[in-house]
Amino acid sequence: MTQEEIKRKRTESVLREIIPEALATLDDSRINSLLVTDVVCSKGRSDAKVYLDKSFLTEQEQREALKQLRAVAGYIQNHCKQSEGWFKAPRFTFEFDEQLEKQSRMEELFKQIAQRKKDESDES
Repeated sequence: MTQEEIKRKRTESVLREIIPEALATLDDSRINSLLVTDVVCSKGRSDAKVYLDKSFLTEQEQREALKQLRAVAGYIQNHCKQSEGWFKAPRFTFEFDEQLEKQSRMEELFKQIAQRKKDESDES
């Protein structure tokens, strides 16, 4: 792992902690309780994708939350700069994490397969 990759991973780790703090300071109940599942910085750390948990939101609420997050992205960026003493912070883009949904579907399929195998062995 190169020095640049180490710096990027460290920045991602710090942002995973700071962004939820910044969201919690907002008065908007639609976004101040969102869970950050991951942060992925670009190679030069000038941009960062913030992945959010969507498990408790409807499609309409997700659209509204993303719209609101785009509006407060500058505030969150400033919060990160100030709390860490950085000269600049990455520009944020927000997305809802699809991986959690896929993972839970796969776990459910594995449970069904295990149950079928158990049922077949009980019949034998």
